[in-house]
Amino acid sequence: MHIFHKPKKKIVHAHSKEKIVAGMRFEDYQKALADEDFAPGWDVIEDSFAKCYPNQKPKHYATTLTSRALFGGNEYLDGYSIYTSPKGYQHIVTYGMTNLYGDEQAFGQTYSRWGYEMTMKLQEHSYEDCVWACNMLGNLARYTYTTKRFFEENQYVLGNQEPIKQGSDSKITSLLIIKDNEIPEVESVHGLVTYLQLVGILWEEACAIREDPSKIPILLENMRKDNPDGVTDLKRVNSYL
Repeated sequence: MHIFHKPKKKIVHAHSKEKIVAGMRFEDYQKALADEDFAPGWDVIEDSFAKCYPNQKPKHYATTLTSRALFGGNEYLDGYSIYTSPKGYQHIVTYGMTNLYGDEQAFGQTYSRWGYEMTMKLQEHSYEDCVWACNMLGNLARYTYTTKRFFEENQYVLGNQEPIKQGSDSKITSLLIIKDNEIPEVESVHGLVTYLQLVGILWEEACAIREDPSKIPILLENMRKDNPDGVTDLKRVNSYL
């Protein structure tokens, strides 16, 4: 897996006990820590998606506790939620690239941990058909946590010319990273949370933007003419370049 980007150093500011962050004072935050269910970062993600999918209960897949990095495993995400869009696709979001739980040191930072959660939209009708994508997102999270290289808008992941869904005959082999157009970034008590969407692209498209990154806006402009939300369709064979 080759990820092409120029990582920027994220500026993290120490929190101020006097500052009000996302409507909460530090002293109130400290009091909330007494509640073992206090998970303000988790709530931010759920609230963000609830605005896009009101009254919808998503399918949630949680990683097992013993598999998580905190306990010596290799899972760096706590789980994934999958929402069904009225437009006919499945919308996945990760939990764990941002600070999910109460942590005094996380209060009032510029970014909530890595500053983003990953999303993906798949042209599928069932949750079960999206599990492979959750596993892929988990691998990308592991890459960031172990290499300290985070993702940003307009980066791309050049695969090995194999389908992003292993075992399939899809022509979609690589990923382009954009901002999710349906889920706005939000300021949380832990800092900024952006939703970065991974969009599946063809090998020839990936090679073209590797050679000339200025083609990324052209690719996106052409894609959005018939796919404004950047939905990944594993059956796509037509190039947008």
